[in-house]
Amino acid sequence: MDKSIYVADDEQNIRELVKSFLESEGYSVTAFEDGDALLDAFKEKPCDLVILDIMMPGSNGFEICSELRRISTVPIIMLTARDSDLDYATGINLGSDDYFTKPFSAISLVMRVKAILRRVEFDREAVNTFSKSTLSFADIRIDLHSKITERGGAPLELTPGEFNLLSYLIENKERAVSREELLNKLWGYNSAVETRAADDTVRRLRKKLAASRAEIETVWGFGFRLREREAGE
Repeated sequence: MDKSIYVADDEQNIRELVKSFLESEGYSVTAFEDGDALLDAFKEKPCDLVILDIMMPGSNGFEICSELRRISTVPIIMLTARDSDLDYATGINLGSDDYFTKPFSAISLVMRVKAILRRVEFDREAVNTFSKSTLSFADIRIDLHSKITERGGAPLELTPGEFNLLSYLIENKERAVSREELLNKLWGYNSAVETRAADDTVRRLRKKLAASRAEIETVWGFGFRLREREAGE
């Protein structure tokens, strides 16, 4: 499979469990007792996916996530011992791709890892097959190769998940897109996987588009579509 994964968790049983299950699926896994060691290793040799516990000695998972996002778009899954909406929102806002609350099913985590890595491959293939390198809608312009998004000529800072979502909605601007389609195409999840990834990414992206003429409209009971705000709205 030739994919490398770094795991940081101060609980040895968690590290060993996650490492064992992922290695059984063919991944190369390196486990660390804290996030600082993982970050140092990543700077020396980047991996394909990171799994971060939030509460660790030294820098916590949020701090490591933020540092990783400064230098890389590597997929990040956060782990926490608390089922806290605040923890979830903080991790997602810092650019993590998903979130698991302890105790969790190791099999479910492996499924999530596979789905995220499939989505990364989809992104790479999509960029290589696009007939054009830019997308535009209303006052939004996206450069697919440089991953730069602008609103009215000014930079619009997006996380990798937000970038992928906005790109997909613009590509499909003539129709409504279902939540299930977004989960499948962008995150690689089937509808049986319980995740708030799509809904939370839409919510955060809406806030960032508040001053834009582009608006994400909810199609009740189905999903979402892009619309252009009328003057004065």
